[in-house]
Amino acid sequence: MLLAAMVGLLLTACTGTPRDVTFHPQDNPAKLSDWGLFTVADGRLAPHPGMVTYELNAPLFSDYAQKWRTVWMPKGVAAKYDADKWFDFPVGTIVTKTFYYSTPASAGVPQTSGEVLKVTPASYQTGVAGLDLRHVRLIETRLLVKRASGWVALPYVWNAEGSDATLERTGADLPLTLVDGARRDAFNYTVPNQNQCAGCHAQDYRTRAINPIGLKARHLNRDFPGEGGEINQLRRLVASGYLTGLPGQGAPRNAAWHDDAAGTAAEARSYLDINCSHCHNQEGAARTSGLWLDAKTVDPRVLGMCKPPVAAGRGTGDRPFDVVPGQPDRSILPYRLASTDPGVMMPELGRNLTHKEGLDLVIRYITTLKGACDEDDGTKLASQ
Repeated sequence: MLLAAMVGLLLTACTGTPRDVTFHPQDNPAKLSDWGLFTVADGRLAPHPGMVTYELNAPLFSDYAQKWRTVWMPKGVAAKYDADKWFDFPVGTIVTKTFYYSTPASAGVPQTSGEVLKVTPASYQTGVAGLDLRHVRLIETRLLVKRASGWVALPYVWNAEGSDATLERTGADLPLTLVDGARRDAFNYTVPNQNQCAGCHAQDYRTRAINPIGLKARHLNRDFPGEGGEINQLRRLVASGYLTGLPGQGAPRNAAWHDDAAGTAAEARSYLDINCSHCHNQEGAARTSGLWLDAKTVDPRVLGMCKPPVAAGRGTGDRPFDVVPGQPDRSILPYRLASTDPGVMMPELGRNLTHKEGLDLVIRYITTLKGACDEDDGTKLASQ
């Protein structure tokens, strides 16, 4: 056994890959493998022990990329629960988000396939630990690392062999073709540069500090398979020793954005919350727009109904209000969600394609709203 252990250590030294998750408190390793987060073997990308996979009630749209999310913390520390904002994570926390696409069965080598499949909802492969790579093209893995100075975002782009990923701090553009039945749409998948990460993750204009977007109670409060079975994710984090302070009941919960049983309004509010509210909230970069799309906002006017745009221009599409109840074709919100023009589209970053299903949901939501707007003075006559 001693000989086997020595051989294992020698092999690890030769490859330079850590056997366990390795937190780097200062340096930014050039290779993803230097963090010791995953192993790639036998057609699988597998997590190292201690990494907890999670999923969101509604994910951010990223050109139909599927995502595998994990969180890891050093032993003996835990995040502190917050009912509204991101949890207070300890130094040493590593959050990963691996972006990937399913590939056509005809793709000879999935990792070099230029054609990728549209999968909606674009969620994580359930029922497996890690990723089955037989029909998968890995694109990038983004890390959020909590250091003593705060969070840092690091984008790693996977190589053509699918064996490792390289730090690309200046971002990258990858030409792909999205296959949706007989339809094929060519687009450039954009890996954001390190500064662009702050465009979404800096959710408080006063501090401009980077923080996680999805790791909030309302996004995580759902059942999901994993350690302990298909159980509530918040309870799984508690059982894993990763979360303290969770109340016995009353944790907020957003609807799954594609769950028709929740109702159109709940679905749409959940979708807009995760995709827009990191900027459109009372403390975010878009606070001065007067349009706040976070889950706790209930004022119809602040939610856009009969609210004129703060800054006029071609971004309005010559439409009078952010939301005109019952009239999505006269509302600015779906116009900007539909656009792929960099000077018009919302969100401004993170996509080059239109999320058709998300757009359709917002259109249905606006169609259900009751009321009318006075276009002469912008008086709110709308009601939900």
